Amino acid sequence: MVEAICKEIKMKRDRISGQIGSIYLGGGTPSILSEAALQKIFDAINHNFQVDAGAEITIETNPDDLTTQKLKELKQLPVNRFSVGIQSFFNEDLIWMNRAHNADEAENCIKRSQDAGFENLTLDLIYGYPLLTDAKWLSNISKAIELQVPHISAYSLTVEPRTALAHAIKNKKQTPVNDSQSAAQFEILMEKLTASEFEHYEISNFAKPGCYAVHNTNYWKGVNYIGIGPSAHGFDGQNRYMNPANNAKYMETLESNKLPEVVEELNLQDRFNEYMMTSLRTMWGTDLNKIKTDFGKDFFEETKHNLRNFEDKEWLIFDGDTIKLSQNGKLFADHIASELFIVE
Repeated sequence: MVEAICKEIKMKRDRISGQIGSIYLGGGTPSILSEAALQKIFDAINHNFQVDAGAEITIETNPDDLTTQKLKELKQLPVNRFSVGIQSFFNEDLIWMNRAHNADEAENCIKRSQDAGFENLTLDLIYGYPLLTDAKWLSNISKAIELQVPHISAYSLTVEPRTALAHAIKNKKQTPVNDSQSAAQFEILMEKLTASEFEHYEISNFAKPGCYAVHNTNYWKGVNYIGIGPSAHGFDGQNRYMNPANNAKYMETLESNKLPEVVEELNLQDRFNEYMMTSLRTMWGTDLNKIKTDFGKDFFEETKHNLRNFEDKEWLIFDGDTIKLSQNGKLFADHIASELFIVE
């Protein structure tokens, strides 16, 4: 797999010109790779691309992976940021989620990482699941603040089709997800973190000033990026490139000196709708002037027309030529964006 990843990196060396400002190893758990395997990937990146000396280099990890030995290994690599899948600081919740780590590991892995010199950490939390009372949720948020991490990502539990949880809910062996609970806990999250001087810079993401995730922010702002590995996707400003999820198919295609990707050609309407969805989720909002410049007068006029549907609702803030979500609007972000989509 590592050989295949390095080969794909080489084959895509012309996809981006100029210096790379962020590298993100994630989707799955790349921290299970050995130091030598990870170094081989970084060597391939550095050989084929120009990486900025101050680039943000993030690796996704599970708490149980961050042992003292693993931290020593990661210290030898260019990695300078961890994304840690904490999810909860309660044992019963972690068991319910079928997580491999326990509550002690959730807390101790953060402290160990900080002691090892990794201060730029982000941790993931989940809310809106049946076991999570508001009191427990507030405790999880407070613990994250207490650990002095500069970035927190929080996601409402979603039930994906054809999963064990979906099957259990269908057969009444698990309590269904409650939208009202999720909304209330999202409001608790916003109130508690903003009171602790975190900036709510994207619907699911909160950061101390200046500690926004460079990689994810680039994605929301429509910056081009390359995806490497099974299931990865990339974007060149016009088209999206998607790799197969099947590991064997991915490696087999590269062995035959072909890129294992499917190209999705995005038309002007697709790109507009994507811009609307991603920009509206951020604290920077949607720029009406950009719509006029990048997509044309017709898209600009239709957007202005569609915005009239929200004039009486306090869901949007009109800041000059920029549209932003209000505090209440953040509860309906996906709905608002879909109402502003332009469809044939």
